[in-house]
Amino acid sequence: MKKIGFVIPWYSEKIPGGAEMELRGLTTHLHESGIEVEILTTCVKEFSADWNDNYFKEGEDTVHGFKIRRFKVRKRDTAAFDAVNFKLINNQKITAEEEKIYIDEMVNSPDLCSYIAEHKDEYSVFVFIPYMFGTTVNGLKVCPEKSVLIPCFHDESYVYMDIFKEVFRNIAGIIYHANPEYDLANRIFDFSSVNQAVLGEGVYTDLVSDGEDFRRKFGINSPFILYAGRKDSGKNVDTLVKYYAEYLKRRDTELKLILIGGGKIELPRELTDSGRIVDLGFVDIQDKYNAQAAAELLCQPSKHESFSLVIMESWLCGRPVLVSEDCNVTKNFVSESNGGLYFKDYFDFEGCVDYILKNKEIAAAMGENGRQYVKSNFAWDVIVEKYMNFFEGIVENAEKNCAG
Repeated sequence: MKKIGFVIPWYSEKIPGGAEMELRGLTTHLHESGIEVEILTTCVKEFSADWNDNYFKEGEDTVHGFKIRRFKVRKRDTAAFDAVNFKLINNQKITAEEEKIYIDEMVNSPDLCSYIAEHKDEYSVFVFIPYMFGTTVNGLKVCPEKSVLIPCFHDESYVYMDIFKEVFRNIAGIIYHANPEYDLANRIFDFSSVNQAVLGEGVYTDLVSDGEDFRRKFGINSPFILYAGRKDSGKNVDTLVKYYAEYLKRRDTELKLILIGGGKIELPRELTDSGRIVDLGFVDIQDKYNAQAAAELLCQPSKHESFSLVIMESWLCGRPVLVSEDCNVTKNFVSESNGGLYFKDYFDFEGCVDYILKNKEIAAAMGENGRQYVKSNFAWDVIVEKYMNFFEGIVENAEKNCAG
């Protein structure tokens, strides 16, 4: 097999986003398995940066022994993009012309697309992640017969745009993280001629955690619910905070809510001042694992996930999880693994928390169920084998089509 090119809008070792972290892990493990990989990306720093700013130097770099090729972005009409994106965020209908504006005025690199066109014979496969960016949409058009998409689909306004349907139906393959993502995609798109597979996402399964070390370091002796991730309303963290506050009114308990990760949301002053809610912000990775081991449970309230690394980490640390019933992906993980519970409304939340707190042995068994589920399905050796089998199938199909 020739080399595999992975295309992503921005890339560095320090970006904490889900797609970026997934790609770092996947390319590193494929490279360590003897597969030649490259990352093709822009000079933009990260998602939250100015998409007109070529922060990194154009050209080649080497990380973990393989190449990163960076290409300049072209200038974009930020105001035009923002006007369309505002409608999408608010679930408003947009026109075909507005869909074109969305793609044309976001992150785009004609130089990157030109490189793919000029060098496509040097690669067996091009893999694009995630779905909604200009580098993905325009890159997929260049060499669809060799292109695989890792979309990271959510049930959101963007996924229903017609402009995606026109592009995605012609590509060689699509890789999903979970069965509900596959189901969502096939309700919306015609993928009858596209090779599809639910392969999951790789997870480091040999992590070590020490709950007591976390308690000593941060002076937290009470039982607690943990939230780990970005703190904003898009992750439904405000609902978790509201439900926790209501739980305290209805229960005589020492239970705390510990938040770790970036972002900001409004927290009840009386609960932060009293130490019932503790926002630790960013912590190092070992402290994160230790927090997961120390928690009574991890709550992942997000309604829009295509995977959830923190859920997998919680299980590897031996603790159960509580997820939103409205997120098909995380609910599916919990149901398949028997590694936790899910809630629809406050009273579900209350009942689930009560059950986990009162049934220590069952809670521990849930954590162990989850741990075995992660190791069986998402350990890196398992993922690398599944991905390589899929890529080899794409190459074989392309060769047959050429021969035919």
